[in-house]
Amino acid sequence: MATLGAWDYTILAVVLAISVAIGIYYRFVGGKQSTTTEYLLADRSMNVTPVAFSLMASFMSAVTLLGVSMEIYQYGTMFVLINLSYVLSTPVAAYLIIPVFYRLKTASVYEYLELRFGYATRLAASLSFTLQMVLYMGIVVYAPALALEAVTGLSQVFSIVIVGVVCTFYATLGGMKAVLITDIYQSLLMFAAVFSVIICAWVKAGSLGEIWRVAQENGRIDLTNFSVDPTERHTWFTQILGGSATYLAIYGVNQTQVQRLMAVKSLSAARAALWWCLPILCLLSLSTCFSGLCIYWYYRDCDPLLEGRVNSRDQVMPLFVVDTMGEYTGLAGLFVSGIFCASLSTISSIISSLAAVTLEDYLKPLVSCCAKRTLTDRQTLWYSKLLSVFFGALCIGMAFMAGSIGGLLQAALSIFGIIGGPLLGLFTLGMNVTKANEKGAIGGLLISLAFCFWIGFGQPKPPLVSLDMSTAGCPVDRSFARDIFLKATTAVAEEEHFFYLYRISYMWYAALGFVITFFGGWLLSWLFALLKWDNNQRIYQDADCTLIKHDLFVPPLAKRLQRRQMPLLVVTGTSSEIGGITTETATSPARLDEIEWEKHKAVA
Repeated sequence: MATLGAWDYTILAVVLAISVAIGIYYRFVGGKQSTTTEYLLADRSMNVTPVAFSLMASFMSAVTLLGVSMEIYQYGTMFVLINLSYVLSTPVAAYLIIPVFYRLKTASVYEYLELRFGYATRLAASLSFTLQMVLYMGIVVYAPALALEAVTGLSQVFSIVIVGVVCTFYATLGGMKAVLITDIYQSLLMFAAVFSVIICAWVKAGSLGEIWRVAQENGRIDLTNFSVDPTERHTWFTQILGGSATYLAIYGVNQTQVQRLMAVKSLSAARAALWWCLPILCLLSLSTCFSGLCIYWYYRDCDPLLEGRVNSRDQVMPLFVVDTMGEYTGLAGLFVSGIFCASLSTISSIISSLAAVTLEDYLKPLVSCCAKRTLTDRQTLWYSKLLSVFFGALCIGMAFMAGSIGGLLQAALSIFGIIGGPLLGLFTLGMNVTKANEKGAIGGLLISLAFCFWIGFGQPKPPLVSLDMSTAGCPVDRSFARDIFLKATTAVAEEEHFFYLYRISYMWYAALGFVITFFGGWLLSWLFALLKWDNNQRIYQDADCTLIKHDLFVPPLAKRLQRRQMPLLVVTGTSSEIGGITTETATSPARLDEIEWEKHKAVA
């Protein structure tokens, strides 16, 4: 087992120390994190740049650096098409979803669901989010521990505790401002880690063209799978449709991301941050994909897993660092620091968002209901910090359970799809369908979650079969026991029959969850309204149900609803007070359409 040198450890120590120092700095400058708004939302005063970097770093973490590179290494380049979904989905999030949340200016996005449907819907959604983030945090902390163990031989226990303690410290002490600022330099180190792999392989191969040629000759370059079969793991349809649903579930309605967008000064700044995040996100994704081809070029004749050097292909990237960067002082330490930073940025974001949701959605309503009082701002701030510590400790505990999870990338995206897809459908239903009611929405959500958990975690599932790997260049004295085992697994996968729904690609989980929640909730709302079991009275401002709260809906629909409720200008021809024109305000929901309204304005 290789070990890091003194300079490598120095670089890693400095990186961790900087994160801690930023947390200490923001604890004692500015408002000193003395209000809940400053602690959870950075006083709504952040610039676009740190928020844009933080949006990327919050979820594109060590799972990306380790998982995406190994996805390309094993299965080829079809996954890279997911970047098209990022481009297609960003305007949907920026111009349809984010404006609705920005009008509320609350610490929890799930308050929208209470305003639109009721507290029961808010509670169901926030509990789902909490489960999603708790499951995800375990994978994110486990990833760098895996990397360090492969590179240095340090125990996973030590690595997990270091990551958990450092991110909990600066997130608890410095609040959202510290989290956002650390995300900038941590993002840069993530890029440094990926580019160090690419540059090192470039130097050894002589050119990037040689790396591409080898990948193409061995079947790694493939962007032509247009199959509509949902059991195909990656196709154009899975990556664009499934990828769009996953992207919107993360960047449109997820508390962690929306909380960052609420930290800027205006809606236009929030949109700008989301748009600037797009090229940063795509650059990291594309460069990480290419790093997978670089690693394949190096191990094309002797796969480390078949050789028995690693226990999982998620360890191949750090093994590449050991094999190629040891001769360059400090480069291995830079890579490991990038892996650490990738997890630090994500975990700190999760801790902050879980603290906000627990405080706003559980604790405050509980105190209000049971004690018949509201928490003071000082009490709220104290509880926020206490919750940050609690979730930091919880993430360490979850990391020890993540070792039993398979491929990092598929595990992470499966979690976002299984829970994120139904939540996206719930928010979309509320923002686009005025007839939707609470019972229908909750019914659609629960049915969707049950279905997604069933197909996502149902067993047995067919094992993944990677593209051909070579052992022609391996040492003669190596063991072939692993080859025999893997071939046997492949044979079982081909012969054994698996239930159809368990064979559906994990990329469809988010899309299926979205569709079931949206259309199921819509149908159930209609049925419950028909049976008079529920209604959508909550969206109206008055008891007569004539004036709709248009701010609860996406901007195009909100404008139409607002236009229908505008005061009418009526020409009477009998009044002499103001030149024969009087005004009358109508309260009926039946309004003149836009053309008639323009005609009346012209006459006036």
